[in-house]
Amino acid sequence: MEIKIGIMNVSRELTVESNDTSEQVLSSFSQALADGGVLTLKDEKGRTIAVPAASVGYLDLGSEQSRPVGFGTV
Repeated sequence: MEIKIGIMNVSRELTVESNDTSEQVLSSFSQALADGGVLTLKDEKGRTIAVPAASVGYLDLGSEQSRPVGFGTV
């Protein structure tokens, strides 16, 4: 799933491809925001991304299913 994170006072958004579901990401964000901590995500390649939860302006959670590409897909 593609996750776009808008960070306050930063002109570019952060894009992460993750295997987590939208419910897992929202739960992690809510917990980090309540604790005043850091939102931590793992991407598909195993890298860890950490963003202070208080600095997050928005989360754009893409679809969990990838779209089929090509002529033979139905």
